[in-house]
Amino acid sequence: MRSRLTQKIHGFLERHFPERRLFLRSDTETRFIRLKPETQLVAWAGCTIVVAWTIVATAILLMDSIGAGNFRAQAQRDQLTYEQRLNALSAERDQRAAEALAAHERFNSALRQISLMQTELLNTEEKRRELETGLEVVQSTLRDTMRAREDARKELAALAAETDQTTVTALSQDAVGTVDLLANALAETAAERDMIAADAEFAIDHASEMELELRLLQERNDQIFRQLEEAMLVSVEPLDRMFRAAGMDPDNLIAQVRRGYSGTGGPLTPLQFSTRGGTIDPDADRANDILGAMDRINLYRIAAEKAPFDIPVKSNFRFTSGFGQRWGRLHAGTDFAGPVGTPIYSTADGVVTHAGWSSGYGRLIKIRHEFGIETRYAHLNAMNVKVGQRVSRGERIGAMGNSGRSTGPHLHYEVRVGGEPVNPMIYIKAGQDVF
Repeated sequence: MRSRLTQKIHGFLERHFPERRLFLRSDTETRFIRLKPETQLVAWAGCTIVVAWTIVATAILLMDSIGAGNFRAQAQRDQLTYEQRLNALSAERDQRAAEALAAHERFNSALRQISLMQTELLNTEEKRRELETGLEVVQSTLRDTMRAREDARKELAALAAETDQTTVTALSQDAVGTVDLLANALAETAAERDMIAADAEFAIDHASEMELELRLLQERNDQIFRQLEEAMLVSVEPLDRMFRAAGMDPDNLIAQVRRGYSGTGGPLTPLQFSTRGGTIDPDADRANDILGAMDRINLYRIAAEKAPFDIPVKSNFRFTSGFGQRWGRLHAGTDFAGPVGTPIYSTADGVVTHAGWSSGYGRLIKIRHEFGIETRYAHLNAMNVKVGQRVSRGERIGAMGNSGRSTGPHLHYEVRVGGEPVNPMIYIKAGQDVF
């Protein structure tokens, strides 16, 4: 039974893979190698498997390359969109700040005008009281004079029989002259009092108009302040989240940056307003809070330049290995695969502390940054920096290669905080969410 089945299989193979002989001829002899149908079947199957594996592997690599390119393009588009939005918010913030400063200038001018009007009104009121007091004195004097005139008339009537007519006429003319003088003084005083009262009424009406204008100006200032406060909130919160997502304390970072940039003066200096001994102006407090938020954004910008929130490879690449355990050991970084010579960029401002060969790392660059952070760029093909050189974020420092213990061209990128390795993608993703 087995022989029969074997013969059928052999006959089937003979039809499709007939036995062949490969002759090898030399100068002295001729040899041949017989290729059985089974041998030809095995060789054909092996070739088919190799070709199929090659096709599948090529398709996988092509799909990964296309996917990585699409992801990078989308990330760049998102980054461009956010930068445009951030620039628009910054422009609006600067415009609102300028409007706030102009509004405060108008507000201070209105306060000075009201202060002058109030001072003038007080002076007018005081002068009016003085005139009223003088008028009362004149009226009292006039009443005394009138009584004296009546007494004089009575005396004249009593003395008419005793004195001659010439003496009486002289006394009567003196009394009438005194009365006329007092009447004229009283009329002038009344006219001046009416003029002062009219000036006081005009000052009161003008002060009411100024108070209305001041109230409208205050409402406009409040609207501007609300818009500025909302813009500051939108600008500061994403930066706060970025630093916290990277495991960094924003307040501590701000304090460190402020110590390094401790100069004072300029447009971000807190505003000072005279209160004339009264309470603190709430608008000044709101303006100082906005200026404080603007100063915090500026300090965040400085801190972001000094922390590795950027990505070291800006050309097309593929993630081949992440941070974590690999083959029983800690893989302390992230691998970016790409062609040899792909530009490598510094992810933050810093100073180069190593640029040379380092055993398994191959050609290695180490950069020391602020806040106790160090970045490493390994397996490079070329290095464009030297020890002690200061580099900026986004500056090209080398080219991707295959040096050291490496199975293919790629960049091994590490981030160390206080000497301990951390996942670089924490910083990269946090930066991509904002920038």
